Amino acid sequence: MPRILIVDDEPGIRRILGALLRTGGHEVVEAPGATRALAELAGGVFDLVITDQKMADGDGLGIITASRDADPDLPVVMLTAFATVELAVEAMRLGAFDVLTKPFLPEQVEGVVRRAAERTALLRENSLLRDELHRRTGDQGMVGDSPAMLALREMVARVGPTNATVLVTGETGTGKELVARALQASSPRAARPFVEVNCASFTESLLDSQLFGHERGAFTGADRTRHGLFEAANLGTLFLDEAGEMSLPLQAKLLRVLVDGVVVRVGSTTPRKVDVRILVATHRDLLERVPAGLFREDLYYRLAVVPIRVPPLRERRQDIPALARHLLAQVASDLKMPGKTLSPDALGKLSRYAFPGNVRELRNLVERATILTRSDEIGAEDLPDLAGEGDGAEAGADALQRWLASLGERPDLRETLVEVERRLVVRALAAASGVQAEAARRLGLSRSDLSYKLRRLGISVSPEELER
Repeated sequence: MPRILIVDDEPGIRRILGALLRTGGHEVVEAPGATRALAELAGGVFDLVITDQKMADGDGLGIITASRDADPDLPVVMLTAFATVELAVEAMRLGAFDVLTKPFLPEQVEGVVRRAAERTALLRENSLLRDELHRRTGDQGMVGDSPAMLALREMVARVGPTNATVLVTGETGTGKELVARALQASSPRAARPFVEVNCASFTESLLDSQLFGHERGAFTGADRTRHGLFEAANLGTLFLDEAGEMSLPLQAKLLRVLVDGVVVRVGSTTPRKVDVRILVATHRDLLERVPAGLFREDLYYRLAVVPIRVPPLRERRQDIPALARHLLAQVASDLKMPGKTLSPDALGKLSRYAFPGNVRELRNLVERATILTRSDEIGAEDLPDLAGEGDGAEAGADALQRWLASLGERPDLRETLVEVERRLVVRALAAASGVQAEAARRLGLSRSDLSYKLRRLGISVSPEELER
């Protein structure tokens, strides 16, 4: 639904235009002068501006300039009671879409609004196409020729062109967002918006507002109506990362979108139709959360129309050399540094490591080495000591057996599990320098889950505690 800003210091003109445009299904914001219009342009997104030429606190030419500064593709229609050739030429030079003379006919307004909306849609579609082309030819490819990656790419190629809802699963750091973007790029919606949100990053009420939008006055601080991400992704794709962290009430609202294709803003009872493809990612086993009452079974089967599992890096170690080189070039470009190479010994050292943090951990290692290594080639000595290098599974099993043997013949199971949990949480906090959001990511938890464990285990995030 196009959003239109009307700027005029005559209440009657605003009332007539507003009624005409709202009848046509447009969302209208009214500004009684140039000062208010500038504030609206600075804080909101519009599809069209209709402005009067002469106002007490400014003029239409200034509004045209401000609108172009806010969004170069934003069309502006100027209204004037004193049309002259000079004024029209100046308005067009500044970027006006059209000039209408007062008094105007409803058909004139409807016609210019329709043409402006078509032009805006075309410009934004072209912009999205350019962005998508950059994603396809840039650094967004899924690297690797292992059997696991070949199967993953084949699945994406088969599912991408459909409108099917996809559940992407995999450990933290495996590249689930990359798979979602690849699905979008190969779909008929490739030129349409790709909107993503991490469900673990918001409280329940804030996530509700983010996804579904809210009406003005719906809650304290809601000083204006806001479109939700479902509406922003209309005709495109909405990617819900870490969807397993959604509360049950939000799961019910998501289910309604999947079943009926409608959203209801917070503070409203009016359903709004949306046409959105939904892609979901999670590191959790959602089916295991169903019996515990943490995830709706009916929603799970709606989401898992096509499940896609992204393999961890330890299951495709033969891809590590190619992936490391790819990330090395990507890091050099991002940091605007000269490109470097990896020595055979460095590649061998990386290939022997299990990478519990997956591709994300590999990128961090490569980025650190790029910054700190003085020569043009990164050697094995430039990489940190990688715990568990070699056969990670065997090393981990041996360490576990030694620890179990130290517990004696009759350990208290409950106390032992609590101690294991406590040590893992403290270790993660230490590795994250006390940053709880990063520690939660390392443990595969949501921020709220980690906060609960800190309280239950009596852990305070202090230097003394982290050193224990």
